[in-house]
Amino acid sequence: MPKKEDTDVLHKAGTHPDWSESFYFNFYDKGNDLLAFMRIGLKPNKGEKNIFCGMIMPDGTVLATKSDIKSSGSDLSAGGLAFTKEVPEKLWRLSFDGQLFKSDRGKPVPEHVSFEITFDSLNEIFNYRDCVSGYKEQISSRVASEHLEQFGRARGTIVVGGKALSIDGLGERDHSWGIRDWNAPLMWIWITCQFSEIHALNVTKLVVEEGEVDAGFVHYGGRNVPIKSAKVSTAFAQDGAPESLEMALEDADGKVHRLSGIVLKMATLPFKSSDSARLSTLYEPLARFAMGGEVGYGIAEYLVRKS
Repeated sequence: MPKKEDTDVLHKAGTHPDWSESFYFNFYDKGNDLLAFMRIGLKPNKGEKNIFCGMIMPDGTVLATKSDIKSSGSDLSAGGLAFTKEVPEKLWRLSFDGQLFKSDRGKPVPEHVSFEITFDSLNEIFNYRDCVSGYKEQISSRVASEHLEQFGRARGTIVVGGKALSIDGLGERDHSWGIRDWNAPLMWIWITCQFSEIHALNVTKLVVEEGEVDAGFVHYGGRNVPIKSAKVSTAFAQDGAPESLEMALEDADGKVHRLSGIVLKMATLPFKSSDSARLSTLYEPLARFAMGGEVGYGIAEYLVRKS
């Protein structure tokens, strides 16, 4: 049997200044009521790495850091955050040792945080090209059009302010590459939910001036079934943050999956364009989802252009 090709490799950079290769992980430990999310983005044409790393604690306190670090290296480490591939398309080690910041009356307060986590994937890697081609691929070309997705189990230890927490949760990982312009879309919605180790979903709805692009999968019966269309209705707060949502997802088998979600707690990250002419806000909320008789948890991420 021929050896399977590893798709978790670095790709030859394009020529655009905002060409990026990004690795992202999130997980939610229900027992500790702790959500963690993190990203390392390589921007070789700018000689920098973009990172963010955040946690939402049980009381809703957000601990986070976000920075652009000058570096021409291609290793997946920066600012104390590191991702190490242990088994291709299967097992990753996530580590961090540094300061995350919480807000106290508008002022950042540092908190020392460290973690060692293994992320063990539970499904075959899914390629968004199984959903998107032709014109829709063209109109998504400024938002890292190449996307690989997997859900998995995260286990390890997180230490916050000297207190150690044993972690065991479910989450999602994303590997994307291409032009990454955070201010190009009017909005993107990226939703991940894990109901169990055998049932999960991933949904993207990208909204640009030229139209909308839907992608993702529903994993059930041991298969990743591509999503053909995603209808998402969102209730927003006055400040523009998502509060709840309803979805109808039609998969490639013709099955329609209907589910609802409610935001439990949330972190926000600002993204300014290089000329400061545009501002987008990334909402990174923990949400609880209900579908049929099942309840799951995940991230209902909204990137909304504000100006």
